[in-house]
Amino acid sequence: MNTMWDDRYAGEEYVYGTEPNTFFKSTIDQQNLSGRILLPGEGEGRNAVYAAKSGLQVSAFDISMEGRNKALKLAEKEKVMIHYEVGEFFDLSLVNKEYDAAALIFAHFPPQIASKYHHKIADLLKPGGLLILEGFSVGHLALRKLNPAVGGPGNMDMLFSKDSIQRDFPNFEILQLEEVDVELKEGDFHNGISKVIRFIGKKTG
Repeated sequence: MNTMWDDRYAGEEYVYGTEPNTFFKSTIDQQNLSGRILLPGEGEGRNAVYAAKSGLQVSAFDISMEGRNKALKLAEKEKVMIHYEVGEFFDLSLVNKEYDAAALIFAHFPPQIASKYHHKIADLLKPGGLLILEGFSVGHLALRKLNPAVGGPGNMDMLFSKDSIQRDFPNFEILQLEEVDVELKEGDFHNGISKVIRFIGKKTG
């Protein structure tokens, strides 16, 4: 899997662009967050850099070293600092910290580890911590067949539903949970009308 992502990120171009995800950006701006934020599956760093520019202390991880290299290059260009580790989540030092917020932005993990990762991310959040998520929904597969340029996993088990969110994050007050159609314009691989799940939750305990 990491070979595929290393190949995708190896070029000079940022394949999902350098601007933050729209939902992530609006949530960061509206919630006036502070403290430490965790960004799993962060790729080339577009959201991590925006979070750092917003004054947050950023910890990010991915399985792609090429993604990390691009993220650190972008952070240097934007004159911010981010902490970025590469490897399997449970092997990383960042699992030994607590966070005020976490964001899963198109972070689609293989089905055999997804719930395990989600539960651990929830555990790392402080009480009252905020979880921000946008990802392709199970309803997205039909749109992906019509227009492969919209991207997203082709495996139904890697996609989100409102039920799967509530199952994996039970100890959260739901501030927003919806399935919506959006037009993505994110680099080369997220382009077109897509069906996504958007979730903002506050940890209750």
